Amino acid sequence: MSKLTDVPKRILIGRALRSDRLGETLLPKRIALPVFASDPLSSVAYAPGEVLLVLSIAGVTAYHFSPWIAVAVVVLMFTVVASYRQNVHAYPSGGGDYEVANTNLGPKAGLTVASALLVDYVLTVAVSISSGIENLGSAIPFVVEHKVLCAIGVIVLLTLMNLRGVKESGSLFAIPTYIFVAGVFTMIAWGAFRGLVLDDTMRAPTADYAIKPEHGGLAGFALVFLLLRAFSSGCAALTGVEAISNGVPAFRKPKSKNAATTLAAMGLLAVTMFCGIIALAAATDVRMAEDPAKDLIHNGVPLGPDYVQNPVISQVAEAVFGKGSFLFIILAAATALVLFLAANTAYNGFPLLGSILAQDRYLPRQLHTRGDRLAFSNGIVLLAGAAGLLVGIYGADSTRLIQLYIVGVFVSFTLSQTGMVRHWNRHLAAEKDQAKRRHMIRSRAINAFGAFFTGLVLVVVLLTKFTHGAWVALLGMVIFYATMTAIRKHYDRVAAEIAAPEGPSDDLVRPSRVHSVVLISKIHRPALRALAYAKLMRSDSLEALSVNVDPAEIKALREEWERRGIDVPLKILDSPYREITRPIIEYVKSLRKESPRDAVSVIIPEYVVGHWYEHLLHNQSALRLKGRLLFTPGIMVTSVPYQLQSSEAAKRRARKQQDWNAPGSVRRGPAQVRSKESSEPKG
Repeated sequence: MSKLTDVPKRILIGRALRSDRLGETLLPKRIALPVFASDPLSSVAYAPGEVLLVLSIAGVTAYHFSPWIAVAVVVLMFTVVASYRQNVHAYPSGGGDYEVANTNLGPKAGLTVASALLVDYVLTVAVSISSGIENLGSAIPFVVEHKVLCAIGVIVLLTLMNLRGVKESGSLFAIPTYIFVAGVFTMIAWGAFRGLVLDDTMRAPTADYAIKPEHGGLAGFALVFLLLRAFSSGCAALTGVEAISNGVPAFRKPKSKNAATTLAAMGLLAVTMFCGIIALAAATDVRMAEDPAKDLIHNGVPLGPDYVQNPVISQVAEAVFGKGSFLFIILAAATALVLFLAANTAYNGFPLLGSILAQDRYLPRQLHTRGDRLAFSNGIVLLAGAAGLLVGIYGADSTRLIQLYIVGVFVSFTLSQTGMVRHWNRHLAAEKDQAKRRHMIRSRAINAFGAFFTGLVLVVVLLTKFTHGAWVALLGMVIFYATMTAIRKHYDRVAAEIAAPEGPSDDLVRPSRVHSVVLISKIHRPALRALAYAKLMRSDSLEALSVNVDPAEIKALREEWERRGIDVPLKILDSPYREITRPIIEYVKSLRKESPRDAVSVIIPEYVVGHWYEHLLHNQSALRLKGRLLFTPGIMVTSVPYQLQSSEAAKRRARKQQDWNAPGSVRRGPAQVRSKESSEPKG
């Protein structure tokens, strides 16, 4: 890599790390929590609001159902957390839901889970960043006016931070995440103290508004459907729970124990914050509506299009702390920032899952390799591109994007827990130790209940969200599934085609003869060097080949060839249409057709230049020829380089780069000096 590109790369992502320093990037629990759990922790900023928005369809009287919906979400959260604690102990390799489903339910189920997770990770980035932009836009008008541009800018920033490595990005993300958690708990505690002990009256800024119901007096099936839809919206609080099971390899040892502890801490924090905000929203009389301009009424008049509806957490904070107070500002800033950082859960889960899928040949192999900073750089960039595309298509509108959400995650939840039940059944069949059997039976019961509950929620989500946009997520899963299946078939086909045979084959048979052909346009130093090299090969036959596109030039070439007495036969191919590539290709193919067991070596003289623009002026015919000859069996193509004077500039640049330390490099002198010093005996 040239110095020109290396400088910004090192400034942006830091110096490259050796492979043996991978252990230094592993995470302690205090860093792993914000890295892998920022998504479910931050979802309390919008999940309570989603519940109230749906309930507002039936009017403010439906709000009294919100505590019961919160209880259902809590039960589901604890069920999922308990189930995934079994996963991280049974499958610590980092495959998570994909590995569980693939191992116990088969490759098709594994691919279904992988497709669901990949879609959900992309949506996590798009939803979290769009929601953060909207929160920030309420204070900064420029952000609202340029939502898409600002959202893509945040995606680029997060991408660069993650390209620096998991540990560094985790350290950066830990502070705002912990400030957000501390701020929410402070708000819940102070709100409870004011309400229960001081008996203060806390009023949200929307407490005096009335809600115009879209469907008043709902009962029976319509009411049940509305409650189920509100519950499915509240399940947004569970997105990202599976990321810890996918990221077990990133934890410090003991990996499974630390991952299980982090999972439990995440679940406890998330449900406490979710329930606390729901309770305070009810206590402060928060009002929310899907169309606040028309459905929120003040003094008998709709609020109108100029009204900006603040999130539930913002309204509750204003009621508890007071508008403009220090704690209110701190929580508001931490909320906006943590919504951006919630995307980091996907930035850690998507590349790791992509690496595992690439290792299983379901995705391109480039996703399996680590970059300079020992992060899966290609997966990070792919995620950023997909999320940026989604943000652009949906205009960074979180209301539209959130309708696509949580379908994928509940598909993976359900199949994963079903796979775990089969996992325990298989182990119970062989286990004789009674203590271990009791432990397995308990784990199986937890996973069985998890499979039933998450499967039920999946049905609810599909029924209530399909027409609101969930079909797009399902379409994305189908596209991922089909793409990965096609990639796997390609890799399998190539592997079968190039597999080394056990017995005799044509690949092991030595060619009868080698016929060398040197391509000549005119007699100059590169041509003479190519002829000299061809003679050194001692081929069975050797000839020079030129194409007649200009009779005067060909005549001059023949005369000089004879004058110099070059002892290599010169063959001229006619080209009435002034083509160069086609006559050579046809001639080489004719040689192969005459003697199929012979090998034909085509030798091409090429210029080596030192500047990028010189590549546009030289070697174009050679590139076209090589591109065509690669598809012709039995043809070997050899380039004979001739260095022009301008190539010295490239050599000088390479020497300077060798002696130059990029920003952030280890300041211990050039590599040659270090190796020399290390080889000298000590003492």
